[in-house]
Amino acid sequence: MRLTSVLKGAHFGNLAYIRGLITYRISPFEQYAFAGFTHAIGRTAYRIRNCIFKSGPPFAAYFLIRTEVEKRHAALSRKNPEDFVNDK
Repeated sequence: MRLTSVLKGAHFGNLAYIRGLITYRISPFEQYAFAGFTHAIGRTAYRIRNCIFKSGPPFAAYFLIRTEVEKRHAALSRKNPEDFVNDK
């Protein structure tokens, strides 16, 4: 069978017919886009509350260490004015 004869007038989802294969679909007009959305907010808050004590301290430690290292790097990157007192 030629490919062009299959592609004529067929949509992408209907390119081939397979015997014995049963597919079920729901109409796009019957779907509810935000099904369970209100429950998802509560579940998300519950999960954040459960893991904040495990993941919060490492993030806080990283933030504090990083800020101190950046301050120290900025201080060490500056030139010492005493080295240039006798320059003209």
